[in-house]
Amino acid sequence: MTESGSESCQSVDMLYFDQMDTPFGPAAASVDDDGAVVEFTFLNGVMANLWSHDTKAVPEPGRLSHVFEQVHAFFAGKRRDFELVLRPRGTPFQQRVWLALCDIPFGTTIPYQELARRTGDEKAMRAVGAANGKNPIALIIPCHRVIGKNGSLTGYGGGLPLKRALLDFEMPKLQLDLL
Repeated sequence: MTESGSESCQSVDMLYFDQMDTPFGPAAASVDDDGAVVEFTFLNGVMANLWSHDTKAVPEPGRLSHVFEQVHAFFAGKRRDFELVLRPRGTPFQQRVWLALCDIPFGTTIPYQELARRTGDEKAMRAVGAANGKNPIALIIPCHRVIGKNGSLTGYGGGLPLKRALLDFEMPKLQLDLL
């Protein structure tokens, strides 16, 4: 994540959004006035719109071309990392968790306990799991790369079938069990 700290948690008055098709169904993203990504979500009926009632969101595709270009390149196998300014809204703890998620490389997974350790408290697995579940920038902040301690798939805002599909895309030979 290229943005962190209290600035990341500031309220945004205006967001610009658009939708795109991905190999895993339609997705939507929103950016702020500076073009920083505030939200990316798969529109599979499971992930919720995270815009608050005090935020005005207007469709403006031109403001999201840089986001969709990188997402398309990712799914085309031409990109493994995103080079976008991210400005997710959340608590300082959530920000720490999301920052740690950005350090999980393409094609790898870590258990929740390891994510908790990376955020400074190995015993905070439940809190880390909750913060992981509140990630407003799916895929780009790779929360799908966190798995159960025993290698099982657990929890994902987009549903476990989408999590499995994303991990299969990144690691076609990985064997994970759905719980």
